[in-house]
Amino acid sequence: KTALVTGSTSGIGLGIAKVLAQAGAQLVLNGFGDSSHARAEVAALGKIPGSHDADLRDVGQIEAMMHYAESTFGGVDIEINTAGIQHVAPEEQFPVDKWNDILAINLSSVFHTTRLALPGMRQRNWGRIINIASVHGLV
Repeated sequence: KTALVTGSTSGIGLGIAKVLAQAGAQLVLNGFGDSSHARAEVAALGKIPGSHDADLRDVGQIEAMMHYAESTFGGVDIEINTAGIQHVAPEEQFPVDKWNDILAINLSSVFHTTRLALPGMRQRNWGRIINIASVHGLV
């Protein structure tokens, strides 16, 4: 099975990716910044992961990432959405660009990756989608 883990270049997302690699899954990693350390940690577990640096604020880049997973590994069987950002400020001082980034990464990217993964999961008659949020998902 192939797993896409968003937000997997560090933290909880990387931890999940490593557990999935240990269980035998092929990985597609995604996250901000340099992913070389995350790729090396997963590769050390016996799987050479794929990686795509799609900016989850951009629908076109999400579509390119999902196409990469399809063309390289035959699609996404397991989708784990862990990518998330937060900014805290009083509402009247909250920067509009930060608000838009939070909605795009924490919410819209989950919709877009899911809508693009579901057809292949249905065709293969198997798939799993797990959405993970921090405590900020409650406030």
